[in-house]
Amino acid sequence: MILTLIRHGQTEGSLRDLYYGAADIPVLPESLAELHAHAAQYPTAPRYFTSGLVRTEQTLRAIYGDVPHTALPEMDFGDFEMRSYDQLKDDPAFQHWITDSEHLPCPNGESAPQTMQRNRKSMETVLAEDTDAVCVVHGGVIAGFMMTWFGGLRVDWYRKAGTGYQVTFEGGVPTRWVRVPEDI
Repeated sequence: MILTLIRHGQTEGSLRDLYYGAADIPVLPESLAELHAHAAQYPTAPRYFTSGLVRTEQTLRAIYGDVPHTALPEMDFGDFEMRSYDQLKDDPAFQHWITDSEHLPCPNGESAPQTMQRNRKSMETVLAEDTDAVCVVHGGVIAGFMMTWFGGLRVDWYRKAGTGYQVTFEGGVPTRWVRVPEDI
């Protein structure tokens, strides 16, 4: 089975380096145009998934058109949603959270393990069919899976908006990966 994980297109939030997950913000028009212009460079599959948030829905349509798909969930950054590091750096709650952002929950939000547990359950349904699939989701979700499957730190796996990874599974086990699309 081949699983393609694509990060949604560029948003105002990613452009400004904001923490966001549950905030339902759109892809910038110029990013949608670029995704559409490069659509032929993206792998296809018989099944498609998004997070259900507008930015993943728009990215899926820009690349693949109006294909049937299923929604998967995203992380809630709680009080940190739609705020940048510069806006948060003096906040004591943020200072506490960044001491161990891989385990501590955001105030009024989730922790990375809570999000990964939810994402793993969703991914189990994708992988259970053992049929190639494309998931247009979020950078943190993709980085979390790649870190879990192939090691390293979350930061090692972040890719720019509109790009991602194609992961090969053999017997239900992730065995290798490549970046997609290669030319963007």
